[in-house]
Formats: sequence, C-alpha cells, structure tokens
Amino acid sequence: ILSLYLPTNKLSFFMEFIVILLLVIVVVLILQQKTSVNEGFGSIELQILKLQNALKSLEATKEVKQKDDPKLEFVAPQFKKPVVEPTPIIQESIPEIITEIPKPKSEPIPIGIEEYNKPKPQFPQPKEPKLSFFERHPDLEKFIGENLVNKIGIAILVLSIGYFVKYAIDSNWIGEIGRVAIGVVCGGILIGIAHKMRNDYTAFSSVLVGGGLAVFYFTITLAFHQFNLFNQVTAFIILIVITIFAVVLSLLYDKQELAIIALVGGFLSPFMVSTGNADFNGLLLYLVILNVGLLVIAYYKSWRILNITAFALTVVFFVGLLTQLTAPSYYIGFIYATIFYLLFFAINIAYNVREGKSFVASDFSILLINTALYFAVGLYLLTQMQYGQYRGLFTATLAVINLGLSYLLFRNRKVDSNVLYLLIGITLSFISLTAPIQLEGNRITLFWGTEAVVLYWLYLKSEIKFTRITSLVIWVAMLVSLIMDWMAVYSTSQEFTILANKGFVTTIFSAVATFVLAVLVNRDQIEPEPFEFRIPRITFQIMGIVLLFMAGFFEINHQLTTRYPLHDLNVVYLVLYVSAFAVILYLVAQRQTLITINSTAKLAILTAPIVIYFLCYSYFSSVQQDILIEKQISENHFIAHWVSSVFVGILFYLLIQECRKSLSDTMLTKATWAICIGIVLFLSLDINLASNMLFYSEAQPIHLVQEVYIKSGLPVLWGVLSFAMMWLGMRFGNRTLRIVSLSLFSLTLLKLFLFDIRNIPAAGKIVAFFCLGVLLLIVSFMYQKVKKIIISDEVKPDVEAETRSEEEPNV
Repeated sequence: ILSLYLPTNKLSFFMEFIVILLLVIVVVLILQQKTSVNEGFGSIELQILKLQNALKSLEATKEVKQKDDPKLEFVAPQFKKPVVEPTPIIQESIPEIITEIPKPKSEPIPIGIEEYNKPKPQFPQPKEPKLSFFERHPDLEKFIGENLVNKIGIAILVLSIGYFVKYAIDSNWIGEIGRVAIGVVCGGILIGIAHKMRNDYTAFSSVLVGGGLAVFYFTITLAFHQFNLFNQVTAFIILIVITIFAVVLSLLYDKQELAIIALVGGFLSPFMVSTGNADFNGLLLYLVILNVGLLVIAYYKSWRILNITAFALTVVFFVGLLTQLTAPSYYIGFIYATIFYLLFFAINIAYNVREGKSFVASDFSILLINTALYFAVGLYLLTQMQYGQYRGLFTATLAVINLGLSYLLFRNRKVDSNVLYLLIGITLSFISLTAPIQLEGNRITLFWGTEAVVLYWLYLKSEIKFTRITSLVIWVAMLVSLIMDWMAVYSTSQEFTILANKGFVTTIFSAVATFVLAVLVNRDQIEPEPFEFRIPRITFQIMGIVLLFMAGFFEINHQLTTRYPLHDLNVVYLVLYVSAFAVILYLVAQRQTLITINSTAKLAILTAPIVIYFLCYSYFSSVQQDILIEKQISENHFIAHWVSSVFVGILFYLLIQECRKSLSDTMLTKATWAICIGIVLFLSLDINLASNMLFYSEAQPIHLVQEVYIKSGLPVLWGVLSFAMMWLGMRFGNRTLRIVSLSLFSLTLLKLFLFDIRNIPAAGKIVAFFCLGVLLLIVSFMYQKVKKIIISDEVKPDVEAETRSEEEPNV
C-alpha cells in the first residue's frame, strides 16, 4: 500500500530500516524467551516431584487408617490417627508434607460418608481488588513474547508484501487487476491461516484477521481511486460486505479488537470511496445502519470500548456534516440527530438491561454526553430553521422522553436503580430548563417556585433523595431568578398598576412557595444518611419572611418614587410599613407554630423599626416642610407618619414585655435605660413635628415654633415623663426606673437654668418658671418617697436572709 504513494528510493530505505529494527527486536526476544523456557521446565519438574511426594504421603495415611479399623470406610479428618511418616522421594529438595498428626482427645467416632459429604455452607467471597498492569503481567518478558511479537510479526509480513508488490509494480510484472487480486488473495490467506489457528492460538489468529481485513479495505479503496475498476456504488457495497464479514468474525472469535477494526473500517468506508460530492442523506442513513448493527452487537456483548469508539466517531462525523448543512437540509439533520440520540441510548443500556448488570461510570458518561449533545444540536437547528419559539417545547419533549424511558426501565425489576435516578435527574433538569428557554422574566420564577414545591412533595411520596436535592437546587434557582426580576422591574422609572404587577405578584408567590416548602420539610420524617447535608426548616421560614417583607417594601418604594420623584414621601410610607410589619410578625409568631422565632430574633424584630425611625427623622422634617411651606404635597400624606408613630409606640410596649420575659437582671437594667432614653427621644421628636403642624403660620415660621418648643415645651414634656417614670418605678418596685426618673429631672433642671431662661418671651418665662416650681415641688416630694423605698429595698434582702437562716434548722 505504501508503495503506491512513496517514491522507490524512500520506500526502500524505509522498508530496510523497519525490517532490520524488527529483526533485532525479535532476536532479543527469542534469546530471552529461551532462557525463560529453560527456567520454566525446571520449575515444572520440581512441582511434579512435590505432587508425587504428596500423593505418596496421602496413600500411606489411608493404609494406616484401614489397618486400625478395616470396616471403617471413612474417618473424619479431625479424628485421624498419627501414621508412620513415609519415606520422602527426594530427601534434599522436597519438604516433608505430613510431619505429625495430632492425637484425638477421645475415641474416634465413625462418621458415614453420606454425613461427611453434606454440602457445607458457602460464604460470599470478597471481591478481588483490580490489579495494575504489572500485577496482571508479572513476567514482562512473557507478556512481550505472547502479545507483542505476533503483532510485530504481522506488521513485518504486511510490509514485506507491500515491498514485494511495489517492486513488482515498478518492474511492470503485474497489471492493475493483478495488483488488486494480489491484495485480495493476501488478505484471504491471512484470514484463512487465522481461521485454522483460531482454537490453539486465539490471540495470534485475531491479529492475523485484523491484518487481513486491513488489506481488504485498502485494496478495494485503491482499486476504486487509482485503477477505477469499480464504480462508487459497487466499491461502497464491497466495503459494507467486508465490514459485515469483520463483524461476523469478531462474534465468532469473541474478540472486541476485531469489532473495533470492523467499526473503524465501516466509518471510513464512505470516505474511502468519496468523490467530493457529498450526499448528506445517504451518508447519514449509512451511519444509522452502521449503528443499528452496533446495537445488535451491544445487546449480546458488553464491549464498552466498542460503544465509546462508535459514539466518538459518530459525533465527529455528524458535527462535521452539521457544519455543512444548508437551510433546506436542516430538518434532515434534526431527524437524524434524534435517531442517533435514541440509538446510542439503547446501545449503552442494552446489555446491562438484558443481563441485569450494574452500570459503570463510562455508561453514565455516554448517556449524559449523548443527551447534552442532542439538546445542544436540537436548539441550534431550531434556531437555524427560524423555529426558536419551539425551543421550550423541544426541551419539555426531552423531559417527557426521559420520563417515559425511566418508566419502561422501572418495569424491568432487574435494571440498576442508578440509571433510573440518572433518567429522573435528566427529566427534572429538562423540566427546569423549559422555563428559562421558553418563558420570559417573572414567568421563569413562577415556574421554578411551583416545580420546587412539587418535587419536594414527590420526594415525600417516593423517598427518592435525588428528587429532594433537585427541589432544593430549583428553589435556589428561583431565588436567583427573583433577584433578576427585581432588578428588571424596580430599576426602571416606569409607573405600573399598584399591587397588580409582575414584581409584587412574583415576590408574593415566591414567598408562599417558600413557606409551603417549610411545611413540607417539617413533615419530612425520612432518616438522613450519615454526613447528609440538609437545609434546616428555619432557613425556609426566614427566607419566606424576608420575601414577604421585600414584596411590600419594593412595591411601596417604587410606587411613591415614580409618582413623587422630587420628595422623600416614600421614606414616610416605608417607615410605616416596616413598623407595621414588625408588629404583625411578632403577634403572628406568638400565636401560631408555622413561624418559630427565638427570643433574640424577637428582640431584633422589635428594635430594628425603632432604630430606623430615628434614622429617618430628617426625612420626616423634609416632607413636613414640603407640605407646610412648599405646598407641594397634600397634608393627608403625613397621616402615614402619625400611624407609624402609633406602631412605634406599640413596638416600645412589646419590647418592654419581651425584655421583662427573656432578659436576665443585669441585661434588663441596661435595657431599661436604653428603652427609657428611646421613649423620651421618640416623644420629644414626634411632639416637635406635631407642634409644627399645629402652630405653623406665615406669621410664625417653623424655626420660631421649634425654638419655643425646645425652650418651653421640652421641659414640660420631660417633667411629665420623669413623673410617669417615678410613678411606674414606685408602682412596680423598679429601682432602675426611679433612678432614670431622677436623672431626667436633673437634666431638665440643668436645661432650664443654663439654656432655656435666656432669650425667651415673657409668656415663655411664665410657663417655664411655673413648670420649674411645680417640678421642684414634685422632686422634693418624690425624693422623700424614693428615699424610704430605697432604704426599705436595701434592708428587705438582709431581713429575708436572716429569716431564712433562722428557719433552716426547723426545716
């Protein structure tokens, strides 16, 4: 074959170099093989002598037993009597087989042969570990001699035939028909010799068959291209016949190597007779027929290398053809891609399903790659055919196909369960991909939210853990998709319908789906495997609350920002929403078990809106100025602020109750100081806004109203608050409240004397001094009262301690 393409001088040099190299290798192997053979004969002789010695010893033992009891046909091995040791055959090199037989502790009990021959229990043998190449072939020399020498020999033979044919052609001894005939005859001779040697030299015969098939393939190819002895159809049919013949031989010899040669030859046959004019339909049909034959082989033989080779070659050829398809032939490529997808699915499961064998990593890999490639090709062809609107339908169809295949395999009870899990996973993946491929925007989120709930429900019914994992993955994908929806909807300045818009509806739906998942997770009674990761139920609860909160937060902010872009009115309504949401959440958590919140979380929920209120006070003042001075906003909007103040007051009340219930004495003292300061600050700021609304006019601007309030109103307010704290401290026996009250009194007096007495109008001075006198009287009275209470509080613990110590002996 090489002689047809290489010049004579280069071919001669190449042939001589190859022949000399191979001869040197063969001579070295023969010399080493001779040494190995001699050592092998010596080892065999030694083993024979050992076996002879063992047989003699056993016969001597049997004779001793028969002399002791002639009627006893068989004696159990554990009751054998010691016998005279036989004379070893080879005293020096053979070890003694039986040196001493232990004496029985009691008289031997005859046991019948039938009793002794009862079948013994069989125990499962542990699987042997997979050996490495050097462990499977400890004698490397033997491996080379038995496996490589024959392959080198057939290579030399083929080269010698080629060298001779080249010489004959150069000398014009052989014509075109004769050249082809020589190739066919040489290939036939090799296969004939291999057939004669198939029983005694299986490995060597398979190598000869491979060489003969290679000669057939290349001879017919040269006959078509170089000599034009056949037309294209005839040459192609002859190559197909050779391929079928090679498949039959591979099955006859049970050799995977021959099947691979036939497969490669079959794939190369169209290219061997190609004239440059591609017939896509005919070529793809040929590949289908070739893979159908492979399916027949795969049904009877577990030749995974053959399957992998066929899959790889089909992918390479199909992708190469795919790049050359034109618009009218795209549908042909789609049809054949579907056929190949189903064929390779069947090829890689046929043998394991028939025999009930377990699937290995290569089987799973081909199934996954086959599905992924078909999915990619399908989307590509649909796009090229201008049928992009059917891509979602195509994805859903793949999900249905895999679901149907998993159902068919499920009915076969011998099928490995792992392949069922794989198909279910593929089905769920395609169902999940249907949404982003076919749907747009928030519809993807709605689809994934529904799917996550349905999959977890199926997990509780089927107990297939892969379904649970898929459900959680889809839920996370839903959250990511929801964030993308927020960015798309709320990042614009476009106005849309209040509440009835895709942003709000999608967020509420996602929150409901998350709460439903929390309920399903709570019902999950399936025991987890060791080291199995599970998302806690509290995670779904927290995320559900967060999503529910974000639904209203984004809606209020966007609606007010788009409608009143030049004002801070959105902050007023957001503070109202945050405080109301915290109150409702706390009350709901107190009365039902769906939302379980610990004490620390409750304190955080109650405290956060109060802190937010203080941080947003400047926005309240800005909105009030826009209402009173600029007249740009209706006064009705500020009602939202007063409602939020009511909710903040409720939060303070709930916070006090929660602190008294959950905090220790030390922490409660600190919390009392913080809450008192917060209440004083809250009322001071909120009444300031109220005084602005009541007393503002064109004659009295806001800064004058605030000045009067700070110098005259605050002392009155703080005095009232200090009095209230003193009364509560006495009423409930809370020493911390009384100390806070006295501190606030002191601060009020300092403020009056140092700051408020100066630069105020006469009416303000009258009010201030009147309040100062009243406060002084109150302080004087309260101080005397508090002094007695403090003394009694300090004495009471000592008295109680003495009383307990006196009563202990009686107890």
